Amino acid sequence: MAAKKTTKKANVSKEELLSYYRDMLLIRRFEEKAGQLYGMGLIGGFCHLYIGQEAVVVGLEAATKEGDKRITSYRDHGHMLACGMDPNGVMAELTGREGGYSKGKGGSMHMFSKEKHFYGGHGIVAAQVPLGAGLAFSDKYRGNDNVTFTYFGDGAANQGQVYEAFNMAALWDLPVIFVIENNEYAMGTSMARSTSSPDIYTRGAAFGIKGEAVDGMDVLKVKEASEKAVAHCRAGKGPYILEVKTYRYRGHSMSDPAKYRTREEVQKMRDERDCIEQVRDMLLTGKHATDDDLKAIDKEIKAIVNESADFAKESPEPSLDELYTDIYMEAEA
Repeated sequence: MAAKKTTKKANVSKEELLSYYRDMLLIRRFEEKAGQLYGMGLIGGFCHLYIGQEAVVVGLEAATKEGDKRITSYRDHGHMLACGMDPNGVMAELTGREGGYSKGKGGSMHMFSKEKHFYGGHGIVAAQVPLGAGLAFSDKYRGNDNVTFTYFGDGAANQGQVYEAFNMAALWDLPVIFVIENNEYAMGTSMARSTSSPDIYTRGAAFGIKGEAVDGMDVLKVKEASEKAVAHCRAGKGPYILEVKTYRYRGHSMSDPAKYRTREEVQKMRDERDCIEQVRDMLLTGKHATDDDLKAIDKEIKAIVNESADFAKESPEPSLDELYTDIYMEAEA
């Protein structure tokens, strides 16, 4: 069943809309392929897919500039691709190969790119939030107008270190956007059962931090909210909170059967609110692209993703010598 048709008109150019469509589709197809490789035993450990949440990071990245930083949790492949990291390097890292961003030693949760200002991928729930405040502090110290995007989920929003980071960010007017990716279920417990306040972003009010909630299934609304938050931070007005209300179609990780919700609930979201189908519909109804044009984009994206899988399979396992590289210090004899 196709996603529910929309009569909404795009308030961006044809080129921008096509770019968002392409970027979201790349993440969707990449994650689908990662799920396949996991099922084949080529990806081990935990693997958290971003399928359904693509509009969040694509909409936020639309408001960034060179020098802006981003840091997130373990559901991080989409963030890597959205900021321009090479799909080959990401997939090779997922499969633990030498050609990966962390030379095959980090896996799904531990990838970094200094070039793209991507600081992980963190496996400890909410640990990235104070780190994100620290990244923003570095820019405040240097006196530039860069912004740090610090992503975390609705489950992590109940961690105490989040509020310590809020307090410091507010005290020092740090240029950090705290992005709460509220996909409603944390690991497997609904927000209604785990969280006392329906609007998580309002918790920033205790620290004088402005914020708002935004529809995370609509890439244009996310972009608009991101531009507002970025302008606030670049103007030296301190931190900002965006609660982006989204939805993941798969379980918490590949090992999660997701029995805490019904198949009908997930299918209803796919049918009526899918972020990629919404943009596809805008492109077609606005005569910005034909069905054949979009099929050609899908074919191109699939080729990129297949190439990343082939690259990962062909890349060698890390050498034993790599055990002694990228460490803080060598052990004494």
